[in-house]
Amino acid sequence: MNTAPSFAQSTWLVAERELGSKLRSKAFLISTGILFLITLVGVLWGGFAVQSAEDSRTAVAVTSDTAAVIAPLESTVEAVEVASADEARDLVREGEVEAAIVPGGDGFGFTVVGDDAVPSGLMSSLSMSPPVELLQEDTDDIDGFLRYIISVAFGAVFLMAAATFGATIAQSVVEEKATRVVELLISAVPTRALLAGKVIGNTVLAMGQIIGLGAVAVIGLTVTGQAELLSGLGAPLVWFAVFFLFGFVLLASLFAAAAAMVSRQEDIGSTTTPLTFLVMAPYFLVIIFNDNPTVMTVMSYVPFSAPVGMPVRVFFGEVQWWEPILSLVILLATCAAAIWVGAKIYENSILRMGARVRLKEALAA
Repeated sequence: MNTAPSFAQSTWLVAERELGSKLRSKAFLISTGILFLITLVGVLWGGFAVQSAEDSRTAVAVTSDTAAVIAPLESTVEAVEVASADEARDLVREGEVEAAIVPGGDGFGFTVVGDDAVPSGLMSSLSMSPPVELLQEDTDDIDGFLRYIISVAFGAVFLMAAATFGATIAQSVVEEKATRVVELLISAVPTRALLAGKVIGNTVLAMGQIIGLGAVAVIGLTVTGQAELLSGLGAPLVWFAVFFLFGFVLLASLFAAAAAMVSRQEDIGSTTTPLTFLVMAPYFLVIIFNDNPTVMTVMSYVPFSAPVGMPVRVFFGEVQWWEPILSLVILLATCAAAIWVGAKIYENSILRMGARVRLKEALAA
């Protein structure tokens, strides 16, 4: 005697179907490969750009007496310390350095030595300026460009993954509904198991892409020797993966429910547009307000933007130990509520053909 599969078995059967259809899709595999390649190229380009900037510093020979002269210029000048002024002059003659700073010189206490010319950038950097006294020191030593890049990177990954798989789930639901395949599926598995399987299958695929992107980023940072940046990304990447997991489940449930309310592909936008804006909001907010601590703090607690806001704040050390945990609890509570609402809408709408099902009707049915 054959027994009907349990809810868990039914869910896994649907999830396997989602995984299999995607992994057999050449378009999905090619787009994933291109995404990984773009990420690797971006990381390598950034690393080599940093190295190029470091290598472009002016090499200047100094002695122990003149090393302090160019100490404040380490971002543009590379100091090559030698034992004596004569040795410094020899390095200039041999072309090993572009200039030398040796003791002596009226009014300055040092002399700049060049071969046939002295780098103009070095001379402008050494120009005498009046002393400056700051009444309030700037305690923010984070480079603004790095903040922007890290913020946009987390935002872009969340946007691409959530929007791509959200749209895929929506199209799959409507396609099954329009072709009436869903009627056959529901005759074999419970409606909620069908929804759960779709969400789980696509979540596994999305998390696989996130883990793959993380691995590609680690490889790129290692190849380009960005050990300091790599060491600082450990905890933020873990938090991003955790927040992304539950944030994606939240959005996937809502995308499936929204798609179940229509019966034609061309009508998907009418119900999923609000969700698309929720996916896009974190990306644009981090671009505009990445250096605004108030906005970033609020973003790290709002469920739809927490997968971006909180990891960014963790990377820059702007959170207390309990903040990610509190934000995750809020996200989990919202996720549970979204799953309940999404399941109700999906269950009440998936078999209704024809005109779009209104939200009030889907919830009340």
